[in-house]
Amino acid sequence: MTQAAIEIRGLHKVFGKGRDRVVAVDGLDMTVARGEVFGLLGPNGAGKTTTVEICEGLQPQTSGEVVVLGMRWSDGQSEQIRQRIGVTLQDTRFFEKQSVREVLTLFRSFYDNGRPVQDVIDQFSLGEKSTARTQDLSGGQRQRLAVACALVSHPELLFLDEPTTGLDPQARRQLWEAISEYQSEGGTVLLTTHYMDEAEKLCTRVGVVDHGKIIAEDTPEGLIAAVGGGHVIHAQIEQLATHLTPDQVRALPTVRDFRLEGDTLSMNVETPNLVLPRLLDLLESKGLPVDGLTTRLSSLEDVFVNLTGRHLRDGEGS
Repeated sequence: MTQAAIEIRGLHKVFGKGRDRVVAVDGLDMTVARGEVFGLLGPNGAGKTTTVEICEGLQPQTSGEVVVLGMRWSDGQSEQIRQRIGVTLQDTRFFEKQSVREVLTLFRSFYDNGRPVQDVIDQFSLGEKSTARTQDLSGGQRQRLAVACALVSHPELLFLDEPTTGLDPQARRQLWEAISEYQSEGGTVLLTTHYMDEAEKLCTRVGVVDHGKIIAEDTPEGLIAAVGGGHVIHAQIEQLATHLTPDQVRALPTVRDFRLEGDTLSMNVETPNLVLPRLLDLLESKGLPVDGLTTRLSSLEDVFVNLTGRHLRDGEGS
């Protein structure tokens, strides 16, 4: 188990007792290899953040095995682990009267072998704000500072819990570049995110989490291929459910699977140019106008919907 950056076996986390008992993590197994960016995907309440916080040592597990960089929080090795990891939480609070430079200098002082503060300021384009108090920073600037604090320790293992939430597109790309650079230098990342483009761009492997368990695990490309890959067609059609039967959709050429959700038909297909003419002919024969039609390549969002029947961002039944 010491060869992996993170090794988790049979992890359980239960909050409360009796009627208030909530199972947040339910027998989760996971391995994060050294040098990879591993993404945890799932809706709110799936157990992602709880799993990450247990790995970070912020809360104990109810049962199960958790090994971080060959060590266990429960074995009196907490200080050794903290010296080798960096952490960005979903919501990081700073001393509001401290400047950006003072915050980074404080965080740097906690570690034996960290990075020069100015290097981190430059990396995250915080130079113009280096003397500004944190209370005067925008949401995006505060998030960049939070990630900078995680990297100022020069960690072997970096935990990022939804790190780009609230960032503008330019700041997101800047953070992506910092993560890719960190990995290229041998760093390991455990990342949670709701953004599918982020997971597909950054992650070498992803684990889909639902109800406290990992229900699928592979490279982004492998997961997409496993549910059919190909293209997705979305058609907005009024009175769809009362005029179009599942058998009629299933009979269209190269359709691998499909979903009828209200007035929306979603199909995973191999060859869009074969399906679309037949679909339009079918709708015309039934007098059904098409209010909207889009095609795109399959994504990790489609993987999650296929596996759970729910959408990733809201976690609600569909």
